[in-house]
Amino acid sequence: MMIGTIKKLIEDTLFAVGMDVEIKHEQCGINMSYNFILHYIGFDANRIQVALRDTKPAVTLEQYVKAFTLHELGHALDRDALFGSLTRTMEIYEMKRGYSKEQRYSNPELLALLLEEHAMNLEFEETAWNNAKKLNRMYRIVEWNVFEQIKRHGLMTYQQAYQKDVNIYEQLLSAQSDIA
Repeated sequence: MMIGTIKKLIEDTLFAVGMDVEIKHEQCGINMSYNFILHYIGFDANRIQVALRDTKPAVTLEQYVKAFTLHELGHALDRDALFGSLTRTMEIYEMKRGYSKEQRYSNPELLALLLEEHAMNLEFEETAWNNAKKLNRMYRIVEWNVFEQIKRHGLMTYQQAYQKDVNIYEQLLSAQSDIA
């Protein structure tokens, strides 16, 4: 039931803005995502329900799904830039596969690469939300104040993860300078 409801809300949003993107239900732990290589929007109905409960003040399922659909379409509009980052993303991915989490977080050079990845992701997220804002202005899909609230909530996760790693990085550099 919930899967069908969410898929219909995504379809309605795609139709309203005149974009054609495939939709797939995935049990991946990510509420919604855009796969730029295969050009589809993925959604996890269970994760959406959890994320919806975490959104304060509360918003409706319809508002949440439509706002995030606009966001994922914002990534689709930025698809060329996403493709442009693929080589660097793969280099960082390979580094992450080659070192344990403990190694990555105790070596400033490796952690600097993670910060670069955070910065790239944050830039893509901000661009997608800016594109979503333009779509929302044009097509009036989600109430403005609700859209901004969901946008802030969506960006917060990326900003917090980035800031946490910046703090660790600064501590590592400080510890190294104390030794030297």
